[in-house]
Amino acid sequence: MNPPPLDQWQCAGCAVEFPPGPQPQGLCPICADERQYIPGGTQRWVRTPDLVATGHELTLTELEPGLTALSSPEIGIGQSALVVETTGGNLLFDVPGLITEQTVTWLESRGGLAGIVASHPHMYGVQQQYSQAFGDIPIYVAHKDAQWVQYSSAAITWWSEDFEVLPGVRLRQLGGHFPGSTVACWESGADGRGVLLAGDAIFPVADGNVTFLRSYPNRIPLSAGVVRRMASSLEDLEFDRLYNNFAACIRSDAHRIVQFSAERYARWVSGEFDHLT
Repeated sequence: MNPPPLDQWQCAGCAVEFPPGPQPQGLCPICADERQYIPGGTQRWVRTPDLVATGHELTLTELEPGLTALSSPEIGIGQSALVVETTGGNLLFDVPGLITEQTVTWLESRGGLAGIVASHPHMYGVQQQYSQAFGDIPIYVAHKDAQWVQYSSAAITWWSEDFEVLPGVRLRQLGGHFPGSTVACWESGADGRGVLLAGDAIFPVADGNVTFLRSYPNRIPLSAGVVRRMASSLEDLEFDRLYNNFAACIRSDAHRIVQFSAERYARWVSGEFDHLT
């Protein structure tokens, strides 16, 4: 892997990369938005090579055959990226805020990467650097979220309609958290019962169900209509298991749980149960 330029900047809050050059001015638009926040109230910038030089690493965890999580809790939001292995190459779904030689070597041992998809802008991470490390492979970005891309290049492919990004992996935009919030349905996951990679459009919670929010750190809800629309758009997909962008998992019966949880959420935010409060 060629080392990133010394002037490759990232927001310290979300770890999303900015173009090489002078230190960015002002605030990171992604963190200044109401769906996120600026940690400590002060914008900070870090350089990609400095993160590696100070000993930051990615942890690799096999979640099931053909699916591995890449995580670094101390970087940005601390998300877990997911590597999906297919017969047509490997997909990086959601992107770490860190890239290291060790990670690239491991990915090469598994056949490299054929494509990159972030579920939403908080998960862009260092997607350009991963693309460059594997020969400028495509970065598929939801067109509805185009305004949030901070570092663009010819590697970015804009998309709107459902499509099979790699054999057996279908992308769909649900909206909700962001207009282009994206899920990936991996048909051979969970021993062929299907896996939904949900980012945080759909988020596992303590009682074994899931929830839906506009902002997770600021607890801003979505409307009943939006949540029902999201659930309806998933009805035709076949999946029994669900992972979010921190590798939290609904192990089985995920399709039914999503539908149940969406209706539960919609009924509460619609005011149907106000008499109980």
